[in-house]
Amino acid sequence: MTVLRFIFGDQLNLNLPTLRDCASHDLIFMTEVKDEATHIKHHKKKLVFVFSCMRHFLILLKKHYQHVVYSYLTDSDNTGSFRNECHRIIKLYNVTKIILTEPSDYRVYQDVLFWQSLFNIPVEIREDTRFICSKKRFKEWTDGKKQLRMEFFYREMRQEFDILMKDGKPIGGTWNYDKQNRKPPKKNLQIPTCFQVKEDSITQDVKSMVNKEFSSHFGDIDPFFYAVTRDDALSSLDHFIKYGLAKYGSYQDAMLDDEPFMFHSLLSFYLNCGLLSPLECILAVQDAYYNGDVPINSVEGFIRQVLGWREYIRGIYWLKMPKYKDDNYLEAKRSLPKFFWTANTTLNCLKISIENTKENAYAHHIQRLMVLGNFSLLAGLDPHEVNEWYHIVYADAYEWVELPNVSGMVLFADGGVVASKPYAASGSYIKKMSNYCDKCQFSPNEKLGEKACPFNYLYWNFFLENKIRLSKNPRLGMVYRTLSKFDEDKQYQIQDHANKFLVSMYQELDSV
Repeated sequence: MTVLRFIFGDQLNLNLPTLRDCASHDLIFMTEVKDEATHIKHHKKKLVFVFSCMRHFLILLKKHYQHVVYSYLTDSDNTGSFRNECHRIIKLYNVTKIILTEPSDYRVYQDVLFWQSLFNIPVEIREDTRFICSKKRFKEWTDGKKQLRMEFFYREMRQEFDILMKDGKPIGGTWNYDKQNRKPPKKNLQIPTCFQVKEDSITQDVKSMVNKEFSSHFGDIDPFFYAVTRDDALSSLDHFIKYGLAKYGSYQDAMLDDEPFMFHSLLSFYLNCGLLSPLECILAVQDAYYNGDVPINSVEGFIRQVLGWREYIRGIYWLKMPKYKDDNYLEAKRSLPKFFWTANTTLNCLKISIENTKENAYAHHIQRLMVLGNFSLLAGLDPHEVNEWYHIVYADAYEWVELPNVSGMVLFADGGVVASKPYAASGSYIKKMSNYCDKCQFSPNEKLGEKACPFNYLYWNFFLENKIRLSKNPRLGMVYRTLSKFDEDKQYQIQDHANKFLVSMYQELDSV
């Protein structure tokens, strides 16, 4: 009897349920497949990261297990898909049972559900215990609730796992220090260098392969300095706690044109592929607070992102799929402008954020939400196209985390499941939180006219366009009261400026 233990490329952890009770004669199998690299055309640096992490994890597996089989993308017998690769290995090794951990992606999970009948052998699908909150526990939390707000889920998780708690109450007397975490960047702010790893021969081989096999994909491969092993991922966590965490809280929303990483940890890369676990990151950060090394607003802000937001988003994904993928509450239909791929735009904030994305397969959460996302919302871009772009371009993007963030938080496409109102903002927000406007040809101080920041009139146009759907939202009462004071001529000018810009963004930018 040969048991095949199959590991997906984002499950790179020795504590994976797939490996639990693994017998010495069991066969462990991993494979690189072209289907997953091309079903959407992932950023080249993202592919280098994932394949290099997989190949380094292979070395770790071989140190602990006797029978490990790995299929490289360019192997002559590689069949190109998870299903076909498993079928090939089943025949080659006379496999009588498959054990795996549930895939993180709904599409892949649905395919796996058919494997037992297709292969005519038992397929045991184990729960993914790498998350803190199980699907069942999240569903229990949602039962009977009309609104599924992250903040209340987060508080329950804090209590349940005794994180930043004392005598049943939150340390510091409050659950959330978000109001202390919105400082704009000040002059001469010292930004730490992000953790960097020198690439080895394995990563160099992967880079050559990706350049050859996926040359038409978006993004830069060089420079490549991300961790691709668990040891280096742990070093990245230590580096963040030592150099970035203290000011992470206060400046987590800040943006500077020459600092793509600011005080952010980049740990989402390693959490989402399995090199790090969320609880070990949370406990390490909590320990730094107890040791007196960092302030409470930074510690709580980080923990809220991992224990609150990340777990909540994953719960929403599995609760709402597959319908969630087609949600388009605002009926946004405009296509994604070409400049999202070229950065060829006169709006400096967009240009910088897209250039950062192209170079690093990364942009921090405010660039994603309040620059790129805010523009996508105000411009009424199609959720399918926006979701695909975010999924393609970021190395930490898997559908379970990308889709609810974009459809729920960025685009309000789910009609309020995730966010209580659209996260819309004018140019004044970007001016306050960045230096992007300093070198832009548009002025956030101008509301209308040739020099006016397009975010300003797009903001008001968005609420005019969506008045029927949004005007009764209690959190938007002030917005619509202000809008009601605009006379017809001002409203006409807003819509005229917006319409001209929304037409021009598909045309003039090619000549920039």
